[in-house]
Amino acid sequence: MSAYTESDKLLERRKNIVANGVGIFNNATVKEAKGAIITDVDGNELIDFAGGIGVVNAGHCPEPVVRAIQEQAAKFIHTSFNVVSYAPYIDLCEQLVEILPHGEKTKAMLVSTGAEAVENAIKIARQKTGRQAILCYTGAFHGRTMMAMTLTSKIDYKIGCGPFAPEVYRLPFPNFYRYARGRSEEDFVDSELKRLRESGHNLVDPKNLAAIIIEPVQGEGGFNPTPQRYMEGLREFCDEHGIMLIADEIQSGFGRTGKWASWQNYTITPDISTYAKSLGSGMPIAAIVGKADVMDAAGPGTIGGTYIGNPVSCVAASATIQLMKDLNLNARGEEIGMIIRERFLKIQRIHPEIGDVRGVGAMIGIEFVENRDPRQPNKELCGAIINACSKRGLILLSAGTFKNIVRILCPLVISNEDLNKGLDIIESEINRLTN
Repeated sequence: MSAYTESDKLLERRKNIVANGVGIFNNATVKEAKGAIITDVDGNELIDFAGGIGVVNAGHCPEPVVRAIQEQAAKFIHTSFNVVSYAPYIDLCEQLVEILPHGEKTKAMLVSTGAEAVENAIKIARQKTGRQAILCYTGAFHGRTMMAMTLTSKIDYKIGCGPFAPEVYRLPFPNFYRYARGRSEEDFVDSELKRLRESGHNLVDPKNLAAIIIEPVQGEGGFNPTPQRYMEGLREFCDEHGIMLIADEIQSGFGRTGKWASWQNYTITPDISTYAKSLGSGMPIAAIVGKADVMDAAGPGTIGGTYIGNPVSCVAASATIQLMKDLNLNARGEEIGMIIRERFLKIQRIHPEIGDVRGVGAMIGIEFVENRDPRQPNKELCGAIINACSKRGLILLSAGTFKNIVRILCPLVISNEDLNKGLDIIESEINRLTN
């Protein structure tokens, strides 16, 4: 019989006291973490390919961020920006506007979580347009609060949580791998743009649409990139009808796709975009950035909250941005992505169970299917690979509606040695489990 470990004890305590509804995606524990390595409560070192669900692109406990947190915590922790203005909030907004310009003049606001960012973005869009309806996509994940949960596609995240917010409409995401059925990307995008325009006749009147919200690269939905020309057509459709285009960058932002935002890989600019996760290196902070005239459409007191832009979180985010600039982590994201993609494509060539390898920059997913069919997801194999890798000291997460996609969210500060060691583990477990 195996020894009863400290990790076992901690997980048992969790089971006894924490509500069952709180997700548990991996049985790993943590005592401390640095860079891309997590040390569990038994002293085992684990390679982190999950990154706190895409939160630590700049690594666990980066020293400049830790120092900034410590120094700010000794000055003041909370006053509420609504009550007392402070420089860390304004400093961060100035940095965000510099790296994420939305046209000629850009403004920003801060909140605490990605879901809050989405909720406030919707409120801003509705006030700007005087309209109510919102269009979103299948496969989308936008959060767990009421409007954000309504926008989120996956039913498993909201069973028993209705009724949902009204005036939300949904189109199929233009998932080329899953829905192309032998067509070229050009023909597929033509068909999906036609569907978008037809939605104005059979789904929702464009004159009632306040916003269309999209993840340029879907996160929880399976690391699905929006085709370039679809994004261009979507921008044209929004401009034609006076609709606000919202880019949800909460998982895809801050170096993950080789840019500060994944929309910067396209030829379009959204009206509003939302950020969280790796913005603060693990501190709770999120941002809404947009065209100044759009952001200023919200009336005084209608957006925000008590904890908007906590000063400790603000300095953590500012230090994170500066560190990412100093280390050129956007370029590192592209480099890591090439290493991962090359390895996964090599594995795919000998394993028909791998239906697709896709993504942008270091936001790479590998999809497992049966019979080479995009419509036959292989959740069991994906889960077995993740569990097997966990036993060998590699933390992985799945993604997708059917949990049949392994997604890579390793910190961008990971060494090539640890990156390749993790990829070696994945490759060997795929070989073992598919023979």
